Amino acid sequence: MGAGHSHTAQGHAEPTPQALAARKKANLILAAILIPLTLLTLVAMALLWPSGSKEGITLASPYAAAPGVTFDTGKIQRVVTGSCMDALPQGQAGADAAPQQGSECTFAFTDPDKGGNPVKVVINPDVAKSHGVKVGDNIRYLNLSKAQGAAGQGAPAYVFVDFVRTLPIIVLALLYAVVVIAVARWRGLRALIGLVGAYGVLVSFMLPGLVEGKPPLLLAMVGSTVIMIGVLYFAHGFSARTSTALLGTMFGLAITSLLAAWATDAANLAGVGSHDSAALANISDNISISGIILCGLIISGLGVLNDVTITQSSAVWELWELAPETSARQLFTSAMRIGRDHIASTVYTIAFAYAGAALPVLILVMLYERPLGDALTSAELSEEVIRTLVGSIGLVLAIPVTTLIAVLVVKATGMKAPGARTAPLLATAVGVPAAGRAAVGHTPDDAERLDAVDPSEAFDEAPAGRRGRRAAARD
Repeated sequence: MGAGHSHTAQGHAEPTPQALAARKKANLILAAILIPLTLLTLVAMALLWPSGSKEGITLASPYAAAPGVTFDTGKIQRVVTGSCMDALPQGQAGADAAPQQGSECTFAFTDPDKGGNPVKVVINPDVAKSHGVKVGDNIRYLNLSKAQGAAGQGAPAYVFVDFVRTLPIIVLALLYAVVVIAVARWRGLRALIGLVGAYGVLVSFMLPGLVEGKPPLLLAMVGSTVIMIGVLYFAHGFSARTSTALLGTMFGLAITSLLAAWATDAANLAGVGSHDSAALANISDNISISGIILCGLIISGLGVLNDVTITQSSAVWELWELAPETSARQLFTSAMRIGRDHIASTVYTIAFAYAGAALPVLILVMLYERPLGDALTSAELSEEVIRTLVGSIGLVLAIPVTTLIAVLVVKATGMKAPGARTAPLLATAVGVPAAGRAAVGHTPDDAERLDAVDPSEAFDEAPAGRRGRRAAARD
């Protein structure tokens, strides 16, 4: 009997030929589904691949400098407030475009990074009022001092453009990478590399495709599927667990895409409330604002969808490893309890993420004092509301589907050999370490009886129920 417990402590026994055959069959079924889908996706991606041509696009870039105009950077040494007339070059006080007399402006005396004497940069009134500038800030400014014809236009010689944010963003990015790698180790590093690849697909395939007028629904589905295949397998490795999560992700992506296509048309999402959308509509006849919104609805839910599917797949495997004798029905029920908690928290995550991104619009809508129903269905908020609803429906439906697939796969690929036991796991479940059973009065026969208790019930039932089962096992 002591030898039996020694065998138990080693975990799972070697799989039987029947178990190996079942595992092989399950993997073949997964491969038979995923390989054709992957090949079809890659073929569609090749057919939809954009040419990269920008013919017919008329876009005046705000960062294109006129002859004699440069974008310079520097560090602020001193900030003062004075008459806006002081911003004009000497001799230009009477120019037609001069500021109104008596108005005040904020000036930042800035040391140019390229060297030379400090220059007097005019700070935009909205920046001065909302955020302000301070000594030590690095800024980018427009140098009009040598512009052709600028002297006759009454324009300031140096005008604030933006803050230089390179250093804080690099620091945050490095901190993020360090934290991810420190906690998740090699898997975290692979996830970061996969994220770079995902943005590569977005920038090289999806965005140019939208500019060239490719079908937005196909573009979004193909690009998103390629991204999910890449990031899931690269971050989590090739396994039945990852393949299960991928199948659930594809299902959720399909639901999200269909709902997004319907909602974009039914709710007439035209992007008329966005300045950026209006600018895009005017630069090319090939660009469809509704198509861009449709793509945005699908892409915005990818991260959360990937999160819930890989979590559910992992949950099923972990639950099975703790209680291998659990029936498929019990395993599905236990995993869905985890899934329901995940659904509740993820819905909040999506809603608050979009609310945070649209906070300025929310404040404006609140100040307008419009009825709540009118505000939520307005052009300013309807896109965010529909994005939240569409993404939430897709991820909620993906959870039971992923869980069901994972249960079927794990029961097929994880069959135990006869005689393998889970006494240490069960002892942990009921609160008694395996090594300390004798210390609390358990005899070997008691341990054998405890091994006969269904481990899933030890997790699922209330404490009173567990005590009753243990008492029954002792009797």
